[in-house]
Amino acid sequence: MSLSIESSDPAALLQFYIDCGADEAMGDVALDRTKLSDKVALFTQPGQGAKPALAPTSMPGPGAADTAPLGTIESLSDARALAAEAKTIEALKAALESFRGLSLKRTATQIVFSDGNPAARIMLVGEAPGADEDRLGRPFVGVSGQLLDRMLGSIGLSRESNIYISNVINWRPPGNRSPSEAEIALSLPFIQRHIELVNPAVLIFAGGVAAKALMNTSVGITRLRGKWAEHTSDGLKKPIPALPIFHPAYLLRSPQEKRLAWADLLKLKARLKELGIL
Repeated sequence: MSLSIESSDPAALLQFYIDCGADEAMGDVALDRTKLSDKVALFTQPGQGAKPALAPTSMPGPGAADTAPLGTIESLSDARALAAEAKTIEALKAALESFRGLSLKRTATQIVFSDGNPAARIMLVGEAPGADEDRLGRPFVGVSGQLLDRMLGSIGLSRESNIYISNVINWRPPGNRSPSEAEIALSLPFIQRHIELVNPAVLIFAGGVAAKALMNTSVGITRLRGKWAEHTSDGLKKPIPALPIFHPAYLLRSPQEKRLAWADLLKLKARLKELGIL
């Protein structure tokens, strides 16, 4: 027998939504935002046939930069140009803050750019900030971030010493929703340039959004996790080994998968030892 909303305890139902991370009403009909469609193929790097997610219907007039629609050729071109011009991590952050093509910055409290040691030889890239990250301005500082710290600590890594952390998306999506394809496409030039400037010896992609975007694939994280790949871009002198892993937020929802996460961490530790990093 199904339990209707009218017959359930409203306070308990509201607490259930809060426990699930829902803190803002976005509409009357639920949307499945757990998957990226085949359009992720449009997020390829410049020089590999990359195209914007959406085509502009008209050329923007003077002063239109503040309200340019996401995914237009102009916005994507601006993102690539700004990212390419950045010669330091600080300059890249300034370029990202000045970019007007991404509407997320208008609803977020502040940019969430990075944390950890920028000179570290290991870089972890996640999906997007949550409420705690938006409030503090640092990635992975909420409950899932605390789990991530314990996971990294179990193999001798810490953001204070030997790992650097960022996200594909640097502003919190409203209500902690998954970022849209257009938002990922417009953010991709910045995180790619971020990786180029840090030039780590090893990359970790935490979660499906980061893995799909930076590996240019539509394959799900369940099939990608634990399998080493190579990340390449125009600004890198050589490919960087990359390991996709489950996002810690997913492990909090699915604790039975922690055994697989532990196996992936052991693979990471073994590779780091081979490279002389640990």
